Amino acid sequence: MPDIVAITMNPALDISTSTEAVVQTHKLRCAAARYDPGGGAINVAREARTLGVDALAVFPAGGPTGRTLQELLNRGGIPHRLVPIAGQTRVSFTADERRSGGQYRFVFPGPEMSDAEQQTCLAVLAEAARGARFVVATGSLPPGVRPDFFQQVADVTQGLGARLLLDTSGDALRSMRGGVYLLKPSGRELREYAGRDLRRTDEQVEAARELIGTGVAEVVVVSLGSKGALLVTADEHEALPALDVPVRSAVGAGDSMVAAIAVGLVRGFALRRAVWLGMAAGAATLMTPGTEPCDREDVERLFAGVQTSGA
Repeated sequence: MPDIVAITMNPALDISTSTEAVVQTHKLRCAAARYDPGGGAINVAREARTLGVDALAVFPAGGPTGRTLQELLNRGGIPHRLVPIAGQTRVSFTADERRSGGQYRFVFPGPEMSDAEQQTCLAVLAEAARGARFVVATGSLPPGVRPDFFQQVADVTQGLGARLLLDTSGDALRSMRGGVYLLKPSGRELREYAGRDLRRTDEQVEAARELIGTGVAEVVVVSLGSKGALLVTADEHEALPALDVPVRSAVGAGDSMVAAIAVGLVRGFALRRAVWLGMAAGAATLMTPGTEPCDREDVERLFAGVQTSGA
């Protein structure tokens, strides 16, 4: 039984390529496409496996793209439980512009899901996560999925005696009542939840503590991009500076961060050290092109640098 089980409700077949320049109405000649299995839980399971910890992904999938997604996971040896659905799994498309170094990401909404399909996903999660130490829930909710779905995931997780790490936003975050051990919003997502500008660290801490004070989460880790991250508990907070790396693609960086935090906790790291491992994994993912997973050596090198500096 894996220590980490991750669930996402909106996986994707990630397709990435590059072209010299993106020009309106022109036919754009692209490089050969790369195909990767994508979506929150799948990215988490891939990252955990890269770091040497077994994780299992639970997700719904259907149609030709769903079959391709499963084939890629089987080929990569990623443990998973697929819940068949009537709709077709979405495609996510990323194009890198070689001339400018810019990246264009096209993200589709995903298939409509019935109540019965949603309940089957929860039942499969409850079975797959029996004995797991951590459940990770991340990714968007496709059409038809109730905003309180992740609260149902939290209830299942509590019933299993596991801890939940959650990365969500919008209505799904506003629907959370409790049961989250660690919540990882971005700075933008925290602003949207709070309904106000959060320009200073103390304002961000205050908003994070609103989530803690109302019982939604025990710990909040706010990812702030080039400004690093903010670790907030009921009693303490710490601003963690960003790791300076060359950025090639932002795809999957947030999922890598959550996955590596879970890996650190599985290894028995103190919370702060686990978050630093998450930041190292997120930074390493920024260094990889398109939708490629990060390299373990990059994660370990960046993490070792943090430890050496005494951060």
